[in-house]
Amino acid sequence: MQANHSSSRILLPVRPWFIFFTMIAALVLNFLPTSHWPGVPDWVALVLCFWSVREFRRVGMGWAFVLGLLMDVADGSVLGQHCFAYVLLAYLTASLSRRILWFPLLQQALQVLPLLLLCQAVQLAMRLLVGGDFPGWSYFIGPLIATLLWIPATFILLLPQYRPLEQDPNRPI
Repeated sequence: MQANHSSSRILLPVRPWFIFFTMIAALVLNFLPTSHWPGVPDWVALVLCFWSVREFRRVGMGWAFVLGLLMDVADGSVLGQHCFAYVLLAYLTASLSRRILWFPLLQQALQVLPLLLLCQAVQLAMRLLVGGDFPGWSYFIGPLIATLLWIPATFILLLPQYRPLEQDPNRPI
């Protein structure tokens, strides 16, 4: 009898429009007024991290730069704050992608936690360098929540790529 674990399922190739849609959806979630509340994750960082791990040839530092620039303009923050943090995040996740994918989902989340914390710390350091106020330690709750969301985010973002368990001979794929 064959086990039906999610890791043993064959995935279809990801469609570029789906990556684009998820990035725009994450950007819209970051534009909401609730994104500045303590504990709300940086959705762009989470989705960028996910796609940089899974599809590092398609999503990389270029996407990170554009999304970071849009976040800087929308937030009215220091120009380059999000850009630099997201580019660093994309670079590190792409370079560690094979290592991260080697682990089960829970351990992947633990591998991603330092990367998300570093992204948040870089943004905070740039804000403090130009004379901003320290927002408090609750600022770092967002990456912890994003780490907890890694497993459901992986399931949701990979859902369109799953092949059906039972093959239909009348259906080509």
